[in-house]
Amino acid sequence: MSERTTELDQAAFDSLLPAAQMNRRGFVTTLAAAGFALAVQPVQASTVISTDASGLDAGSATVKVSGGELPIYYARPAQGDKLPVVLVVQEIFGVHEHIRDVCRRLAKQGYLALAPELFFRQGDPTKLENVADILSSIVSKVPDAQVMADLDACAEWAATRGGDAARLAITGFCWGGRIAWLYAAHNPRLKAGVAWYGRLDGAPSDNQPRHPIDIAANLNAPVLGLYGGQDQGIPLDDVEAMREAIKAAGKPSDIVVYPDAPHAFHADYRPSFRKTEAEDGWKRLLEWFSKNV
Repeated sequence: MSERTTELDQAAFDSLLPAAQMNRRGFVTTLAAAGFALAVQPVQASTVISTDASGLDAGSATVKVSGGELPIYYARPAQGDKLPVVLVVQEIFGVHEHIRDVCRRLAKQGYLALAPELFFRQGDPTKLENVADILSSIVSKVPDAQVMADLDACAEWAATRGGDAARLAITGFCWGGRIAWLYAAHNPRLKAGVAWYGRLDGAPSDNQPRHPIDIAANLNAPVLGLYGGQDQGIPLDDVEAMREAIKAAGKPSDIVVYPDAPHAFHADYRPSFRKTEAEDGWKRLLEWFSKNV
């Protein structure tokens, strides 16, 4: 991983971790129960959204992929068939309770939503205590090509569990936001994507040979990008460059910038959460999927 890539990644995630002095003892058990990495501190319990599973079929499963069995969390209405499918792509911290809750929120809207543990070959971020370790020992070792193949396998799995292969969407947060853009250029069957504050540019590497700005002309499906104007890791110049690249390519995608929002403004478990912007972004996501999926 190049020095520039490391710096960009670190900056993107620094805004998740405002300086705080605290005692580990009070929150370690809670973090473990929710699947959070120790690096995710502090958890802001007062704003956490909790969606129950009533009326849903929700739980864990595995999907056969190259190199093993990919763990996933899924949620879908308890009844129904030929459901639209949404792939939910994690942050660097893995499929923790917030990501599982997003799946349940989507299931309540009639979707079969599933979140794969895309780092399962490289390591478990919940066992690591700081962002730098997660980035260097796990994230930097995950090839984009592997992620694309795993997401393809998840889409195929969903089609055998009541999902409609012809109505496939993707959404992702932070690290997963970048993946959402890339997957829209990878899978010609995708109908729509929503990328929450995903990095748009960076130095190429063996594992990350291209970034969203490089594939803007190759998008197979309309993508809605949701970004914060106060994001410390994603320059507004990059956002504007991506907007211009989409426009130049004649793609029906769109980008919304919330001027006062920081990075991770949808993460209701973090101090970065901004209720107004998060609710507006979620409304836009549902409208985007309803229109295109």
